[in-house]
Amino acid sequence: MAIESTQSAPADDSDIKRMSFEEALAALEKIVSDLEHGDVALDVSIRIYERGEKLKNHCERLLSSAEDKVEKIKLSRAGKPVGTEPLDPA
Repeated sequence: MAIESTQSAPADDSDIKRMSFEEALAALEKIVSDLEHGDVALDVSIRIYERGEKLKNHCERLLSSAEDKVEKIKLSRAGKPVGTEPLDPA
C-alpha cells in the first residue's frame, strides 16, 4: 500500500527539479500521510523523509521565485493606479 507508492520514486530524486509546485506539494502530502500511518518500514521511512525534505525545499524555492514576481500596485492620492512596486521592498 503506502510502501509501494513511496518506493516508486527515483532513488536519486532527480524528478523533483522538474515538478511544478502543485506536483511537489502533492508528493509531500503523500509522504506525510504515509509516515503518519506508521505502516512503513524504518528504512523506507528514512528514505521518504529525506525525499520530503527535498520536496519541501523545492516548494520553498518555487514560492520564493513566485513572490519575487509579484508586484504591488501603487495608487495616487486619488486612488488611481500609477504603477507598481515590489511587494516586499528589501
